[in-house]
Amino acid sequence: MLAYNICFIRRAGELLLLNRERSSWMGSWNGVGGKLDPGEAPRASVRREIEEETGIVLREADIRFKGLVTWESEAGALGGMYLYTAELDPAYPYPTPVKTDEGILDWKKTEWILHPDNTGVATNLPAFLPLLLQDDACYDHRCLFREGRLLSVQSIPVTADCEHQPDYAELRGSAL
Repeated sequence: MLAYNICFIRRAGELLLLNRERSSWMGSWNGVGGKLDPGEAPRASVRREIEEETGIVLREADIRFKGLVTWESEAGALGGMYLYTAELDPAYPYPTPVKTDEGILDWKKTEWILHPDNTGVATNLPAFLPLLLQDDACYDHRCLFREGRLLSVQSIPVTADCEHQPDYAELRGSAL
């Protein structure tokens, strides 16, 4: 089972992003998420993380599985997270910015997130965000990092079943 999850919460054309206080991605804007607790299902975990980090309470049915973000490090170690989206009603009241223990939450327009001059977002985010937001399919966004730098992202179609496969990293092998 992968150890982490991440969710991109949308409201009226904007995404709620977190500028993180701690590693990983300290000082970078990214989705909301965290680590799965032992024995916790991925969707239950992301629901809990959303509530803990934002105070927003969603039903599991409101959270849509969109695939995985996986990575390989210099040592060949694999890591990954379950990838989700959630859509809030345009009238949902959530004023920002909000300072939390995890960092600063703020609504950001997609154009700002994807702007080529924007160096303030997680480096792999611009590579997979367009597919995440525009395509109904699930993907494994395979990220290759060397010396802390993103070298490439390959987006490979996967089935929604991989949300429930306990050893997906082992099933897919080490080739990114």
